[in-house]
Amino acid sequence: MTLRIVPLYPELLSIYADRGNVRVLEQRARWRGLSVEVAPLALGESFDPERADVVLIGGGQDRDQALVAEALIAQAPALRSAIADGVPVLAVCGGYQLLGHRYVDQSGRDTPGTGLVDLETHAGPTRLVGNVVVDVELAGTRHELVGFENHAGRTSLGAGVAPLGKVIVGGGNDGTGTAEGCLEGRIVGTYVHGPLLPKNPWLADQLLAWACEHRGLSTTLAPLDDHLEQAAAVAASTLARSERR
Repeated sequence: MTLRIVPLYPELLSIYADRGNVRVLEQRARWRGLSVEVAPLALGESFDPERADVVLIGGGQDRDQALVAEALIAQAPALRSAIADGVPVLAVCGGYQLLGHRYVDQSGRDTPGTGLVDLETHAGPTRLVGNVVVDVELAGTRHELVGFENHAGRTSLGAGVAPLGKVIVGGGNDGTGTAEGCLEGRIVGTYVHGPLLPKNPWLADQLLAWACEHRGLSTTLAPLDDHLEQAAAVAASTLARSERR
């Protein structure tokens, strides 16, 4: 059977090398002998929850987020159906913001979101820019998430929504350097990009395991030689810690 990777509106939501996240999922699946199809959803197309095993929502400029928001909201019921059926979602930066109820930019313009997760975002007076290290517990295992953040958003999570992890280095959700991202079932939202998955193969493999489970395939993934990825993660973590602000 074929795993289907569905990036939403990549022609507009791919500002932070988000195509790299798609490529990592695709290649790590192929290295394990899995059949994979990448099926981007373009503006004007309808999302089919039966034809998705993992969904990715990338980042975009404020104007691009506003452009896709209406289309994404229209697909929210189908996305909810897929999520309820076990389809994982990775949403990065602008995509993370669109998971919530709204994004209010610095001019006060209110862009509605999908409401898939109980969160909302307001633009702050300054951008949070720099290398990031986050302590994450996912599927019972502790990991160090590394990458880069560049956002003005200050995201507030609803009372029942857990953050993805605890910030070690960086601004995180709201600039306080405490919590980063969100983890709601199999929905992973984060401001960490650059892209995210090349330096965090453990997260890519968790998304693939969830996707395999959804497709009815074995969730036991053959180990890969990740020494280059691990070296990149160590280098990123070392650099971030040396720049700790």
